Amino acid sequence: MNVFDRNINFDSLFKFSQISHSTQVHLKNVYSSLALCMFVAAAGSYVHVVTRLFQGGLLSVLGSLGMMFWLAMTPHNSETEKKRLAILAGFAFLTGVGLGPTLDFVIAVNPSIIMTAFMGTSIIFVCFTLSALYAKRRTYLFLGGTLMSGLSLLFLMSVMNLFFGSVMLFKAHMYLGLLIMCGFVLFDTQLIIEKAENGDKDYIWHCVDLFLDFITIFRKLMVILAMNDKEKKKEKK
Repeated sequence: MNVFDRNINFDSLFKFSQISHSTQVHLKNVYSSLALCMFVAAAGSYVHVVTRLFQGGLLSVLGSLGMMFWLAMTPHNSETEKKRLAILAGFAFLTGVGLGPTLDFVIAVNPSIIMTAFMGTSIIFVCFTLSALYAKRRTYLFLGGTLMSGLSLLFLMSVMNLFFGSVMLFKAHMYLGLLIMCGFVLFDTQLIIEKAENGDKDYIWHCVDLFLDFITIFRKLMVILAMNDKEKKKEKK
């Protein structure tokens, strides 16, 4: 029998038997909101890089944190849904503006890195998301404690590097941070599934978790690629 003659049921690839129908609908809402966040964040980055109407920096970071706090304090119900979506869009926009300084640095090194980093981040995010969706429920929830310990380690490394100013320590921080955020994609995806299965259908707030995962991976990947590109240029000289 020719292996190429085998029938492949592609529909079965998108069936998640371990996830209830209501949770699958919830996940569709989460990822639809995530797509909206990506678009609005891209607009925020464009505003900073091209028009310079808003400058990325401390104010944009504080603004995005304020929006996230406002969103968390606004109860989830049908009456507040449109308001919370507007707050989410404002949060995503300011987050995109906050990427401005990193984008400026990368553009100065090699503008093509931005698209490479975005494609790489998308591939990483999709692969780890599918791994979480196809895995048995609660498989990756044990990672929570390890990932939080990793974040504490990253914070400690950042504080240490304020005194040492080590390039090697900074690189280790970037690579370790990238690895930890990949783990968070697995953890957050399965945590969202568990919350939804237990009745928490706040898809707007669940979107925030995945959006922050994506943005952090994107930022770290851009910096890593830019640093490697600079080193290659120095070696050629």
